[in-house]
Amino acid sequence: MFKMMMIVALASMISMLLILLNQIINKKMNMERNKMTPFECGFDPKSSSRIPFSTQFFLIGILFLIFDVEMVMILPLIVTFKTSNLMMWTLSVTTMIVILIIGLYYEWKNGVIQWMY
Repeated sequence: MFKMMMIVALASMISMLLILLNQIINKKMNMERNKMTPFECGFDPKSSSRIPFSTQFFLIGILFLIFDVEMVMILPLIVTFKTSNLMMWTLSVTTMIVILIIGLYYEWKNGVIQWMY
């Protein structure tokens, strides 16, 4: 019982010592300017809220997301290669790749992939 009490007392003393050291070493001010401002996703809330946004960056992000989801749909086809009918598997893979190529061609013709200079 005495050993248990000593361990609890020692753990409490170490914890209090670490808290005290943190308070001594801590150089932050309690009323820091950044803590007093509202959180606005990194934008200064006192300036204009209509900051220009690159739609080209947004379109490239959407393009990446679409192709990422399509890759997730294609990857299981590799696993099912050994267990499925070869003709149906080839038809499925060809259909998926043709859809990818048509989508890429459509986005290329609409200028989504071209960067504006």
